[in-house]
Amino acid sequence: MNDIEMQQYLFDLQGYLVVENALSPAEVAALNTLLDQQNLPETAKSNRFGAAPEGSGFLGWGQPFCDLLDHAATMPVLRFRLGDCFRLDRLYGMYMSKGKGRGQLHSDYGTSSFTSGAQPGVHYRPPETELTNGFVVVAWNLADSGPDHGGFCCIPGSHKSNFKMPQKIQDDLEAAPCLVIPPAPAGSVILFTESLTHGTASWQGPHDRRSLLYKYCVSQIAWTNKRVLPPAGIDLTARQQILFREPADPHRFFPSLFDEVEK
Repeated sequence: MNDIEMQQYLFDLQGYLVVENALSPAEVAALNTLLDQQNLPETAKSNRFGAAPEGSGFLGWGQPFCDLLDHAATMPVLRFRLGDCFRLDRLYGMYMSKGKGRGQLHSDYGTSSFTSGAQPGVHYRPPETELTNGFVVVAWNLADSGPDHGGFCCIPGSHKSNFKMPQKIQDDLEAAPCLVIPPAPAGSVILFTESLTHGTASWQGPHDRRSLLYKYCVSQIAWTNKRVLPPAGIDLTARQQILFREPADPHRFFPSLFDEVEK
């Protein structure tokens, strides 16, 4: 069984996937150096930085951030989750210092989404008009994260659940055996579907957490009416430029991201 077959199986099964050593130590160091130059606000005030759609976000901070847009470690995984035609919908960075508290568990789509109308303890079948899939997050880790540190956490397989997450889990995450904080060393990348119930565990690491989140969706849908703008002064490849296109019907009005590569 080759790597992509294993990745496809695990992503479908778990709702998330960790790819280690996607970036070299030199690449991680270069990205961290660029972040050091940005005068980021104190983590006590905010745990996000460089968000878009508000212009280009952190993409305008240097070529290495743009190189991650269509990285070889993530594009095959995105392809079997989103198809040949998808776009960049949002992005932001996350950082945390030791002692920073956890966030709320949530899913943006699916049964446990706050917009679904699902009732606790009642089997829920999403109507055909309700969006349950089509968004994938790519989270690049520029510092070690995992059970000993904190960071990304989730309930594996919850993207397939037909029952709303019990409030008891939300109230006491630490006691929930279904919750995992997957090991994700610096240089690794975590991909997960937005219909997976996920969140941010409290940060206990001696170093600061640093993650870059790129959010992609199938070409015909969008989170908001705002768009991420291509960064000024940075050359983008033809494929990277496609990622900034307006939402449109796949193949008819939105080109494949893989045709040129396969030729």
